[in-house]
Amino acid sequence: MAILERFGDIIKANINAIIDKMEDPSKMIDQYLRDMMDDIAEVKRSTAGIMAEEARTKRLVDENQAEVAKYTDFAKRALAAGNEGDARVFIAKKQELEALGTSLMATYTAAHENSVKMRQMHDKLASDIETLKARREMIKAKVAVAKTQETLNEASASISTAQGAMSAFSRMEDKATRMLDEANAMATLNAEPVDEAKSLEEKYSAKSSAAVDDELERLKSELGI
Repeated sequence: MAILERFGDIIKANINAIIDKMEDPSKMIDQYLRDMMDDIAEVKRSTAGIMAEEARTKRLVDENQAEVAKYTDFAKRALAAGNEGDARVFIAKKQELEALGTSLMATYTAAHENSVKMRQMHDKLASDIETLKARREMIKAKVAVAKTQETLNEASASISTAQGAMSAFSRMEDKATRMLDEANAMATLNAEPVDEAKSLEEKYSAKSSAAVDDELERLKSELGI
């Protein structure tokens, strides 16, 4: 879906890393916050639509399961009444609905996964916005102090070559440390937990493909016929 592709980087984004990459955060922070407010409005609208689709497909799955149960009951009633031919018709209809149910469940599963992704993006974006709001004035104040400090650093460098070399070395060391911290943070964000239940789902999800005659005999056995 286009909306998932467009906002796919929201989940991966590290708001602190984004701030660090801004050339002048004091000028860019307000614009970035406005852009994020526009983004979350669109994500919210899209999330609502996808959640509605999830609810619709779940309703279809539930209705299908109810129909399967209904025709199973009809088959039992027909057998109890001694109408084996009618029971065959009901069983065939039930199996047709079960086949349809498999397709409906696959559709619902996809809709549910999309809904989860959109909710995650919405929550992540909302959290980042709150972080920006809380830090906006602090960031601007720090930028002003940093610019003053840069001026002092340049003046100090012109006085002492040795001090300048030490300052440059310290900055390179800080940058290397930050690069390592960012790499570790990104690795943590990209790590996805292994869903063992999901991995085993396919192993146990296969359904019996018994023919009508086989199921007919099983139902007759249950009814003592």
